[in-house]
Amino acid sequence: MRRLIVAAAATALAVTAFAGSVTAQESLRVLVHQNPPFVEFMEQFNAQFEADNPDIRVEMAVVNTNELMTSTQTRLMANDVDVIDIFAFSNAAEPYMEGTDPPGWQSLIDAGLLMDLTDQPFVANYDETSIADAGTYNDRVYQINLGRVGFSGIYYNKDLFAENGIEVPTTWSELVAACETLDGVGVPCMTAGGGDGWPIYVGAYGLLGANYPDQAGLAEGLWTGDIKYTDPEWVDLLSKYQVYNRDMMEPGASALPGDGAPGRFASGAVAMFPGGTWYGPAIEANDPAFEWGYIPFPGSDDAASNQSMFGKYDQGWAIANTSSKKDAALAYLTAFSEPESYQAFVDMVGPIPTQPGATLDTKIGQELAPYLENFELGFEVVWTQPKGTGQFGQPMLVNMFQPFGTFDDPQAAAEQAQADLDSGLDAIR
Repeated sequence: MRRLIVAAAATALAVTAFAGSVTAQESLRVLVHQNPPFVEFMEQFNAQFEADNPDIRVEMAVVNTNELMTSTQTRLMANDVDVIDIFAFSNAAEPYMEGTDPPGWQSLIDAGLLMDLTDQPFVANYDETSIADAGTYNDRVYQINLGRVGFSGIYYNKDLFAENGIEVPTTWSELVAACETLDGVGVPCMTAGGGDGWPIYVGAYGLLGANYPDQAGLAEGLWTGDIKYTDPEWVDLLSKYQVYNRDMMEPGASALPGDGAPGRFASGAVAMFPGGTWYGPAIEANDPAFEWGYIPFPGSDDAASNQSMFGKYDQGWAIANTSSKKDAALAYLTAFSEPESYQAFVDMVGPIPTQPGATLDTKIGQELAPYLENFELGFEVVWTQPKGTGQFGQPMLVNMFQPFGTFDDPQAAAEQAQADLDSGLDAIR
């Protein structure tokens, strides 16, 4: 907390600027979601903030993650909250998305319930991309986002690569060749927590992104019909999905639980593990001496198309527009946003930083550093499915193929996926 204390002192003048309208022991009501490291940090931050601002008492409420939006809506309507822990703005209802309902954050802004933060000085402490991607609506800023995660990379075993003369793959063909080499010496190429379903396709977001770098354009094209799953490019991508499932994943991956995959990889039993950045600490915890790297999934045969890390933004701060304590709320966000305070948050909670100059001083942070300038929003945060769409109408179609699904023919899979998407599109037109 040394950095936090320094930061609070450094912001004393800024906080004093707001103090004129803060009454004695005014309560500032803060709502956050349950995340043990974050809650622990906030308890320390709140204590320091109160010490530096004796006229403000912080009342922090903690709710389960899946209850955060409902609780936010309820408390905003009751004018019972001032500062809100809110997840990144994503899955906006775009004009071409006929018949879709706007996400909760969009409804809150449209109803005038979130404060416009555009001109607040602390906004400039965060990088412009994160503000634009995760906190802006109709060219106005309503949230400062605190961190992001990547989910399109591959963890790889450096020792196994060196022992078998394998260079780090930069293209799809090189990845296929690496797996063939490993298979030839009896080493499984990849694993993932297939028992939980979703970890299989999370790793393949890099495959999708490498072949369709414009994720927002892909979403719009599928809605308008300009892009179809039966297009040759999509059939080719589905063929890669099939290879990923059938040839790259070890047979036991279909039964491995999600939380078992990091340990399986760290044991040295497999050479690669496609997965999100959140697995880094678990891999380290299993074996701190284990030598591993993390690269973007090389899903294209154009190496230049394989340099992006796709992911999403996580939590952020917003202020209730109906709050009578906006000065105190602004003081709170000002103190949190000071670089020393924000670095203390990163050190304890561990997100990929959204402030220039802040560093994630962990193994995964070091591995990610070369790719952060090429951070792109993953498809799941730009795609909203048409109502009535069938089972395979969404683009993450990895689990269509054996052994995780029933399909064994990419063309047949493409035709089924397009029929399922059309069932939703036809219903709204």
